[in-house]
Amino acid sequence: MRRFAPCATLGRQIQYWKKPKTMALLEFSITPLGAGESVSPYVARAVELVDASGLDYRLHAMGTVVEGDVGPLLDLLRKCIEAVAADCDRVSVTAKIDYRKNHSGSLAAKVASVEKRLGRAVKK
Repeated sequence: MRRFAPCATLGRQIQYWKKPKTMALLEFSITPLGAGESVSPYVARAVELVDASGLDYRLHAMGTVVEGDVGPLLDLLRKCIEAVAADCDRVSVTAKIDYRKNHSGSLAAKVASVEKRLGRAVKK
């Protein structure tokens, strides 16, 4: 995106480039292997970290979706992996990232777009 800024010493405007704002959605699930059938105590550890991050997120039955800048998202994923792996010898991690420039609010907007096409709300 091309922008212009005033230059007081030259009395004219100088062109500069503004880095485009990037946002991403991270969907992930972390499964401790060998922890038995119920993994909710491990999931709760990760959700605590996600909640404390201050990032917008949605928890669903098969994982968590978080919205934010890529750097903080990847840092959060690492922290969640480490929290689950704290007393597990092995964990399985599945992660997907939707990276998009000059766009934010995707977490709610994607669902709203589908609801608009359906002409009704979907179950949440």
